[in-house]
Amino acid sequence: MTPLEKTMTHEKSSRPTFRFPHIFVVLFSFICLAALSTHFLQAGSYERVTNEQGRTVVVPDSYAAVEAQEAGWLSPFMAVFEGMGEGSSIIFFIFISGGAFGVLKATGVLQKVVASISNALTGRDLILIPLLMLLFAMGGATFGLAEETIAFIIILAPLLRMLGYDSITAAAVPLVGAGAGFSAAFMNPFTVGVAQDIAELPMFSGMTLRACYWLIFVSVSIAFVTRYAAKVKAHPEASLVFNSDRRQFGKPQANEDPGALSVADKLVLAAFVGTILVIAYGVIRHGWYIGEMSGAFLLMAILIGAFARMNPNKIADHFVEGIQEIAMGALVVGFAFGILVILRNGEILDTILYHLEGLLSGMPAVVTAVCMFFVQLVLNFLVPSGSGQAALTMPLMVPLADLVGVTRQTAVLAFQFGDGISNILTPTSGYFMAGLAVAGVSWSKWIKWILPLAILQLGMASLMIALAQIFSWT
Repeated sequence: MTPLEKTMTHEKSSRPTFRFPHIFVVLFSFICLAALSTHFLQAGSYERVTNEQGRTVVVPDSYAAVEAQEAGWLSPFMAVFEGMGEGSSIIFFIFISGGAFGVLKATGVLQKVVASISNALTGRDLILIPLLMLLFAMGGATFGLAEETIAFIIILAPLLRMLGYDSITAAAVPLVGAGAGFSAAFMNPFTVGVAQDIAELPMFSGMTLRACYWLIFVSVSIAFVTRYAAKVKAHPEASLVFNSDRRQFGKPQANEDPGALSVADKLVLAAFVGTILVIAYGVIRHGWYIGEMSGAFLLMAILIGAFARMNPNKIADHFVEGIQEIAMGALVVGFAFGILVILRNGEILDTILYHLEGLLSGMPAVVTAVCMFFVQLVLNFLVPSGSGQAALTMPLMVPLADLVGVTRQTAVLAFQFGDGISNILTPTSGYFMAGLAVAGVSWSKWIKWILPLAILQLGMASLMIALAQIFSWT
C-alpha cells in the first residue's frame, strides 16, 4: 500500500460516524422535554365522574385552568424512579418471563426443534411468518393482545434468527401482527368495547364492516413483513440490522441434524407448549393478565428444570442468566412511563386534549372524522393505554361528533385506529419499547424500517374512516 493510500485509509477510518443515541438517552430526552413543557403550557383539568359501569370518564365542556404545577429541577430524575413504580407490573413480568426462557434456552430443546423445522421446511419456512402474524392479529382483534407480545418476542427472536431471519423480523411478527389486529379490531373489549359503551352503542355493533377492514388492514401488514423477511432470508446483508445482529448474536449457524428428541426433551417441550396453551386459555376465558402469566411462566421454569434433570441451584443460575439478557428491555418500560408521570403531575394532559378538541370544530363532517383519527393518534403518545384513552377522549369526541354530523360508529372507528397504529411507533408505549429491546432492535432502526408501512396504514385508516362517514355508518 502506498503512503497516499495509507493516509486515505487512516482518514476514512478515523472519520467520525453518526450513531443514534441509546434508547435510554432518547427516552430521558423526552422526559426533559415534557418537564420543560410544564413551564410553557397552562395547567388545566376536566371534571371526571364515575358512570353506571364504574368507569371514570371526562365531563364534556368542563375544562378549567388550575394552578400551575411546574416541574422542578429534580423532577426529570425522579420521574424515572416513579415510572419504574408505575410500570412495575410489566417490568417484573419481563424479568420473570425472561428468566423462565433462560431456563428453557439452557436445555437446548428449542434449538433442536428449530433445526428439525428448518430441515423439514427447506426453502419453505417463510410460510411461518404469515401464519404466526395471522394468529397474533386474531389475538389483537379479540382480546387486545399487546403486552403479552413481549413473551412471544422472547421465544421467537432466537428461533427466527436461527432460521436465517433478522431481529427486525423477529420483533415485527408479534408487534406488527398484533398491532394490525388491535388497530382494526372487530371485538377488542379494551378499545371497541369501552369506546362503544361510552358512545352508548350496542356492544361490538358494526362488526361486519370492522371485520372487512380488519382483513384488509392485516393482509397488507402481513404482506409488508413477509416481503421484507423473504429479502433478508435471500440476502442477509440487506437487513437493516445486519451489522448489529452480527455484533450481538454472531453469525447464524447452519442447522445440523438434531437427532431424535429424548424423553426428557419431549417433557420439556410439553411443559413449554402446555404453558402457552394454558396462558392463552386463561387470557381469553378468565381475563388473565400479567400477574397470572408471570406465575405460569415461573411454574414453567421449575417444571422444565426438573424435566431436564437440573438441580435447584442450576435452575436458579439459568433463571438469573435469562434475567440478565432481558434487563434492558425491562428497564425501558420505566423510562417510557416516566414521560407520562411528568405530563400527569404537571396537569397538562387535559390542556393538550382541550386544544386538540378545539381544532376539530367548524370542519365538514368527513374532514372532522379523519381529523379525529389524527387527534387520537397524537393523544396515544400521551395516553398509550387503549381503555384509558377511550375514557379520556370519547366523552369529548361523542358530543363533538353529534354536533358536526359524524356518526358515533365512525367516531369509535377513528378512536381505535388512532389508538392502535401508533402503539408500535411511539416511545411512550412501554411494551413496544421493551419488545424492541428484547429483540435487540434500536428504535431508530425500527422507525426507518416501519415508516413505509406506517404511512400506508395511515392512508388506509383515513380512507376507511372517510368511507364509513360518507355512507353514514351507524
